Amino acid sequence: MTPLRIEEVTAQLLALGVKPGGVLLVHTSFRAVRPVEGGPLGLIQALRQALGPEGTLVMPTMTDGERIFDPRSTPTVGMGITAELFWRQPGVTRSTHPGGSFAAVGPHAEQICAPQPLTPPHGTESPPGRVHDLDGQVLLLGVTHGESTTVHVAESIAKVPYAIEHPCVVEVDGRPATVMIAETDHCCRGFDRLDVWLSGRELQRVGRVGNARAVLADARAIVAVAVEHLTEDPLVFLCSTSEACEECDAARASIAAD
Repeated sequence: MTPLRIEEVTAQLLALGVKPGGVLLVHTSFRAVRPVEGGPLGLIQALRQALGPEGTLVMPTMTDGERIFDPRSTPTVGMGITAELFWRQPGVTRSTHPGGSFAAVGPHAEQICAPQPLTPPHGTESPPGRVHDLDGQVLLLGVTHGESTTVHVAESIAKVPYAIEHPCVVEVDGRPATVMIAETDHCCRGFDRLDVWLSGRELQRVGRVGNARAVLADARAIVAVAVEHLTEDPLVFLCSTSEACEECDAARASIAAD
């Protein structure tokens, strides 16, 4: 298969509705997008070209929390090759959360990556929370809302009753120490319900970028719709008890233990 030229991918992004000069949070699987001229770096170039010099590009660069985090050297875990290469590029800023870091480049990068509370990792004072405040967009390339950290912002705003604590290594007085960080954790498959909810209100656009299914929506629209449903049912994103989902069952158990 002939790789798509960077200019072609840029045109696809603009046709989908990416706003030049805007703020764009991207979750991507390059395996779904490929082949693209220049590989993952070519995709990053296309994203930056679509946003232009006044735009800000953001990606998750989360880690496993099993070692002291250094934003200049600690590799991502499970974020994909595009995000792993992105934070290593010249001029890219990376936030300092020991488990839930993000990277950004552009005029709002420093604001988005400013220090945040340890918990919740994806609350209103986190990078995705700041993308929401800046009226940014969320782009899902070859992934679904199940991978979208923006929905966790909605859970934080709605004050969902579940929270799971995870160990994370941090530096205390120059030495490694393990702390427990609470987050609204579960399997996140239920987030995919947003695909129907947003499409039904024409609040998201679906198209192709590279060879991947691409979904684009305003962060504020995602959060508003998610909060609306969470207000009706705070457990709406958890798998039913009959599905025997270990992660969602643990989230339910955390309510009883609270």
